[in-house]
Amino acid sequence: MESVRKYLAECIGTFVLVLFGCGTAVVLGCSAEPNAAYFLTALAFGLVIVAMAYSIGNVSGCHINPAVSIAMLVSGKMSVKDFIGYIIAQFVGAIGGAAVLMAITGQHEALGQNGLYQGNVWLSALVEVILTCVFVLAILGVTSKESYSSVAGLVIGFTLTLVHIFGIYFTGTSVNPARSFGPALFVGGEALSNVWVFIAAPLVGGILAALIYKLIAGKKQAE
Repeated sequence: MESVRKYLAECIGTFVLVLFGCGTAVVLGCSAEPNAAYFLTALAFGLVIVAMAYSIGNVSGCHINPAVSIAMLVSGKMSVKDFIGYIIAQFVGAIGGAAVLMAITGQHEALGQNGLYQGNVWLSALVEVILTCVFVLAILGVTSKESYSSVAGLVIGFTLTLVHIFGIYFTGTSVNPARSFGPALFVGGEALSNVWVFIAAPLVGGILAALIYKLIAGKKQAE
């Protein structure tokens, strides 16, 4: 029953992330142009994480992102069973969030989906690996000690805002396979055909972050 509660929390959290994060991008017409919509979209994603961290964080840890979950798996902080459950819940939540966003806005061509930078798969993948690695490194660091728990949600939320401020220009910023898949599923076309980049690259970034953190934390991680 405890596992079910965790999976439900992850589903709800990812649903909210897609609905409010991608929804802000849709409502404000966010693009690669450095204007108010750009920065407000970045802030919206960060604020969703803050809100969810302090509401479902005590239930599931508030991963709401397969890249975070795979980092926790590699770090030995979650079981394979929970990892699979979290991934399924996150993708279901993201699909639900995108579906509701489409129903509310009447949009089906613009749902906050990600796109390749200059049509370049490898450059886009590199950007996403770097963005995700930085984001997940912050998560691993701030969740490493119980004494950080009171500020963890703020740190993670602001870090997500940071990577969005830099990354929206290039790819729209994914750093989250589920967040990318939900909108792409309904938009279809090029967004769906390229979504594998925004699934694979963040997962690689999450694994890389876990390996880097193990290396730099050393014995402290086990204390």
